[in-house]
Amino acid sequence: MTDIDASQARARVYRRRRIVVFSALAVVIALVTTGGVYTANALGAAVPAAAPQVIDPEPVAAAPQPLALPGFGSYAVGAVGFDGLVAAGNESAPMAMASLTKVVTALVVLEAHPIAAGEGGPGIEYTEADVDIYWDQVAQNSSVAPVAAGSTLTLRESLEAMLLPSGGNYSISLANWAFGSVDAYLERARAWAAEQGLAETQLADTSGLSLDNVSTATDLVRLGQLALADPTVAEIVAKPTADLPEVGTVKNSNKLLGTHGVDGIKTGTTDDAANLLFSADVPVGGSSVTLVGVLLGGETHAVLNEAIAALLDSIAPGFHEVVPLEANQVLAEYTTPWGESARARAADGASVVVWSDTPVDVEVRAEPVTLAARGEEVGTAVVHVGAQEISVPLVLDTAIEDPGAWWRLSNPGALG
Repeated sequence: MTDIDASQARARVYRRRRIVVFSALAVVIALVTTGGVYTANALGAAVPAAAPQVIDPEPVAAAPQPLALPGFGSYAVGAVGFDGLVAAGNESAPMAMASLTKVVTALVVLEAHPIAAGEGGPGIEYTEADVDIYWDQVAQNSSVAPVAAGSTLTLRESLEAMLLPSGGNYSISLANWAFGSVDAYLERARAWAAEQGLAETQLADTSGLSLDNVSTATDLVRLGQLALADPTVAEIVAKPTADLPEVGTVKNSNKLLGTHGVDGIKTGTTDDAANLLFSADVPVGGSSVTLVGVLLGGETHAVLNEAIAALLDSIAPGFHEVVPLEANQVLAEYTTPWGESARARAADGASVVVWSDTPVDVEVRAEPVTLAARGEEVGTAVVHVGAQEISVPLVLDTAIEDPGAWWRLSNPGALG
């Protein structure tokens, strides 16, 4: 081999060694770079969310409550704060209201002249014209309360004279005082009834003496609720008696008052029928439910009252308290891929008063969780009771913490 050939051979060997060295170095650099990227990605990647395993409470439903329904007339009973009616029969049939009309008169007069709590309201002077109204009502066989020319009663006292003994003369005198005339009163009263949704209620006078004053049991339950919502009317109709200056003691015509939970509202009587718009409080656990009902078309008030008493006594046991959720009740469980576990608990308990066989159901809406602190809200438990909903937050009873670098680096397939 010549010197030239030897020199060329050595150059080729050098080039091959250099290629090998640089290729190995490139591999090392690539590995280091890739490893660094992987490590950075693994340590910074989001951990997978833990799905909730929901624990659904069983729905609760009692047996239907049997009722002692009247075998006559038109009737309806509702409960304040509850949807619909708890009992009804012929509730859409228009019937004569009789003196239940005076409840409308009281509410419309008080709308124009409200009375502050604990006060009697403005003084009303009664004249010979009011005495004439009294005798005119007597001649028409209307229920009346005494009135004296020259006497002055407060508005509250005047309403007591109208509502307790059902003084038809006071309904006319109050309409004249508040609106200037019965016609002006009726214009406002009819508009008021429409505004309150009493679409089937027709008003012909202030007292109910005319049989053209008609309504339905459904409308009258609404009227009773409006009466109880007015503090002045609610207080008056619950009184057995009232002592009025220059009039004397007047008695409530509602003979059921103080029995079977009854605390109002108004009697009504035509030549052919007895009516009662009533309210009653039913104790349930540590609270009570207010019933508002009406029965129209009794043969006598004695027959009417007996039927209402039986109906109320049968309705009362149908209200019961249900506790669908206890505070701290476990409603969902979480288990993470790295072995941690936590439970979602109800932040508060929930109790509801239920009528008859109204179902109570709990819907658990728990959300997936990644990392969370103890006590963090992770969803909601919704208690469904008819159209009513009660929401209770779900909170974690243990923190779900980051799994740490080793788990992240050794579980590349579990990372997002």
